[in-house]
Amino acid sequence: MTEDHIPTVTRQGLLTMMSAVRRTGILRAGVELRVFDAVAGAPAGPDEVAAFCGTDPRGMRILLNALAATGLLVKDDDRFSLAPGADSTLVTTHPDYYGDAVRLAASDYEWDAIKRLGEAVRSGGSVMEVNAETPAYTFWEDFAALGTLNTPPIAELVARHVLPGTKDRDEVKVLDVACGHGLYGYTLAAHDPRARIWSLDWPNVLAVTENNAERLGVRDRAHFIPGDMFDVPLGGPYDVVVVANVLHHFSTERAKELLARTADAVRPGGQLVAIAISTGDGPPHLDPVPHLFSALMLAWTSQGQVHPLSDYEEMVTAAGFAPPKVHGLPDNPLRVLIADRV
Repeated sequence: MTEDHIPTVTRQGLLTMMSAVRRTGILRAGVELRVFDAVAGAPAGPDEVAAFCGTDPRGMRILLNALAATGLLVKDDDRFSLAPGADSTLVTTHPDYYGDAVRLAASDYEWDAIKRLGEAVRSGGSVMEVNAETPAYTFWEDFAALGTLNTPPIAELVARHVLPGTKDRDEVKVLDVACGHGLYGYTLAAHDPRARIWSLDWPNVLAVTENNAERLGVRDRAHFIPGDMFDVPLGGPYDVVVVANVLHHFSTERAKELLARTADAVRPGGQLVAIAISTGDGPPHLDPVPHLFSALMLAWTSQGQVHPLSDYEEMVTAAGFAPPKVHGLPDNPLRVLIADRV
């Protein structure tokens, strides 16, 4: 790569980067207070919005101007309205509402970890006493309740590729390890009445997972395994084991240990579905999301990081599975590795 393809570092660029935390905080406050709902019907002034949201009028005026400065609202005289696109992404009644993602991506959990990234770099892992690996960590309850927009299309992709391989089975037994929201397993169940799902996670998370099973109409085929995925008996044998969004929490060796454990629970000819964010072969600035997420893993776990795709492939085969087939979707950072049990 030639030097002219690399963005030049400037003072203005650094200032923009340093100001990002303010922009995120402004967005978070707007979502938390339902400011966008307040102006969804018609333009409104600060006093009207403050009354709707139950806030101090002066404080609301400052926030409204800040939201307009970031391009989320439009100010005309002293009245505020939604910027283009905000009606579908930031108004709670719209089916494409995206505000719940703020509770995850801009949560105190992540902020508290990333602000200590320098300490994590010095020590080689999280310096947080309570972090993403702590049993009963309450962030995972929010994750299970809210999920992300990346999840449903990947869950549909998994169903398309996995279910044809089970067509000769009278029953399809699925283990979803560190299931969180449970949507990968429950999407399989929604597509195939033969599927029965065993969802494994911490007890506090499974309380939310069970609600999702009920909401999706598959509660009668859902079973729950509370506990630590490295220690709790897995049961089985299963036709499909899903290991999603968790391998980046661990070192390569620890991830291999988890996959080998799941291999023992898969019947011969069964399938592993491993879902993970991976780094690519290109320069980090051309694919920044995995590298930024890897920095969060450094601050949030003892040995976690986002691994290259080739490492995930090697983990899968080392655990006793055939070389995986890799699937993905445009504009979605998740990669799906599907491998047969040998």
